[in-house]
Amino acid sequence: MFHLELRQFPHVTRAFNLTREELDSRVLWPLAEGRPVEWNDRRWAPEKVKLAVYEGPKLAVEEIGMGRGWGNVTKSGRNVTERLMTEARDAVRSPPALEGLKDAIVARAAESPLEFEEVLRLSGELAADLDANQRMALAARAVWELLGEGRVRLAAGAEGRGATAETPAR
Repeated sequence: MFHLELRQFPHVTRAFNLTREELDSRVLWPLAEGRPVEWNDRRWAPEKVKLAVYEGPKLAVEEIGMGRGWGNVTKSGRNVTERLMTEARDAVRSPPALEGLKDAIVARAAESPLEFEEVLRLSGELAADLDANQRMALAARAVWELLGEGRVRLAAGAEGRGATAETPAR
């Protein structure tokens, strides 16, 4: 289990018994991407928040109550903040599904132009473990990188339906 502390003067919040998935999707990935974290009706700015993450045993309700929770966390757990933030930054820099998605986009674009909705569908197939916002960001990143690499180009869509991606004429 993971236990979290967010500090941004003068505010402090703590959360206990989080899964790795909750921690990644709600805190670590947004911070690694430079986005604010939404927690306990507050926005925690990535440039101001101080983060502490401990890994340790699951705490029972009686171990958390009366202000004892964080003391129990620091006694029984180990601080893994730096390791987890490094992993999150690495995942954000190059998500595992990114190269596969780029290859799938190029392969589809070689057959016929494809619209962004198709890119989103491919992103959903290749990165089903990500939430909708992360799949959208992955799809946008893949398209931007492919454009920068010259592997696809944007073209006017059929019937005024926006832009399509297609492979450049060789």
